[in-house]
Amino acid sequence: MKSSASIFAGAVIAALATSAFAGGEVNLYSSRHYDTDERLFSDFEEATGITVNRIEGKADELMARIQAEGVNSPADVLLTVDTSRLSRSKEMGILQPIDSAILEQRVPSYLQDDDNQWFGFSQRSRVIFYNKNGVTDIPQTYADLADPKYKGMVCIRSSTNTYNQTLLASIITHTDEATAKAWAQGVVDNMARAPQGGDTDQIRGIVSGECEISVANTYYFARALRKDVKGVTADIDKIGWVFPDQSGNGAHMNLSGAGVAANAPNKDNAILFLEYLASDQAQKYFSAGNDEYPAVSGVGLSPSVAKLGFFKPDDVDLSAVADNIPAAQKIFDQVGWE
Repeated sequence: MKSSASIFAGAVIAALATSAFAGGEVNLYSSRHYDTDERLFSDFEEATGITVNRIEGKADELMARIQAEGVNSPADVLLTVDTSRLSRSKEMGILQPIDSAILEQRVPSYLQDDDNQWFGFSQRSRVIFYNKNGVTDIPQTYADLADPKYKGMVCIRSSTNTYNQTLLASIITHTDEATAKAWAQGVVDNMARAPQGGDTDQIRGIVSGECEISVANTYYFARALRKDVKGVTADIDKIGWVFPDQSGNGAHMNLSGAGVAANAPNKDNAILFLEYLASDQAQKYFSAGNDEYPAVSGVGLSPSVAKLGFFKPDDVDLSAVADNIPAAQKIFDQVGWE
């Protein structure tokens, strides 16, 4: 019996060979703003002969643009960050279900939309960082962040941030809305300052002394391990980290994913592009180029990511989490999480 890897290899080779003769183009709308993604696109073009025409912008703007363009939209693929936006794209009717044995085989089921309208291709874990010189009783779970003993110590982004929206939605999925609301209220009570800035700013807050504890995605910290990041790298030895809930559900994972646009004029090429993103070659580059975790199991990590250590990820069904995002936003509003 052939291994899944060898089956995949044969399928993708056949697909690439076919597309190389067909050529053509694929129109990509991307809210990923990383220069390192250039390598993903150029490698796909070289392997297939398909030209990648790329439009970049903020996720919400690109989603609204596809919707406004309607049946005349040139968009073939929407590539964006976070389950909340992928879910909202589906609700807006700007994606379509696709049939791909390669994606079904390569991408874990919990990182796929239940109706095959979007697939995850890279992940970031949302972890707890702390001041190694100031915190002796280190929080080990997301629930701990709401413990009154950490009052005035926690820095975390605003409630409008998609990473926090999916984190709270995952808590709802695992527990219930009442538990999630109590947690959110406890975190607000423990904030060292009003939410401000991005994830890197939460980590910088530890270095500056504004916070003793912060919450951020792993790739912001791994990047500071790999290269100089102002306000972090020079003092990175002061910062410790914890992958939360290792005795429970596991650490929450944020997703970067893509789907085929509802009116894609180059649907076959769009599907091939998504299948390429699930290849070992592309998966390795998500880690090496942008300090992310591959979505496909068995793909090696870059040194900067590997330095963070092994951990148990939360494998909750992200389609279920997406369903609870509206409830999460309502809770944020109720507890006054700015």
